[in-house]
Amino acid sequence: MNNSRFAISLHILVLLEKANEELISSDYLAGSININPVLVRKELINLRKHGFVGTKEGKNGGSYLAKPADRISLADVYLAVRQETLLGIAKNTPNPNCPVGREINTHLNELYESTEQVLVRSLSGKSLATFSREFD
Repeated sequence: MNNSRFAISLHILVLLEKANEELISSDYLAGSININPVLVRKELINLRKHGFVGTKEGKNGGSYLAKPADRISLADVYLAVRQETLLGIAKNTPNPNCPVGREINTHLNELYESTEQVLVRSLSGKSLATFSREFD
C-alpha cells in the first residue's frame, strides 16, 4: 500500500494555494500537517521537481505554488508521489505446480493495474483548485 506522501503533498499544495502567492515556510507547513519540517522539505523537493511549487531560499524564503491550481490535477500529484501501485505488486513466487499458484501473479497484477487506472482516471477529474475550495 502507498504511504502518506499523497496526503502530505496535497496538504502542502492546498496550503500554498490558499496563500495567494505568498511565501510559506516549511516550518509553517509542518505545523499545519503536524509532521517534522524535514519531511515537508523532502516533499517540497519532489513537488518542485515536478513543477508544482517554487521555492525561495534564505531568511525570508519559503515555497509558493508554481502554476495555477486549476492546471494541477489530483492525478498529477498522485503520480508524482506514488511509489508503487495502489494495491502493490505480486512479489512472491507461488508453487508453479499448483493451478492457482501458476497463474495468480498474472491475474493479481492485471487486477492491480486496472484498479490503479480507475483511481488515476477519477483523480484526473478534479483539480487542486476544486479540491482547495472544499476548505473555504
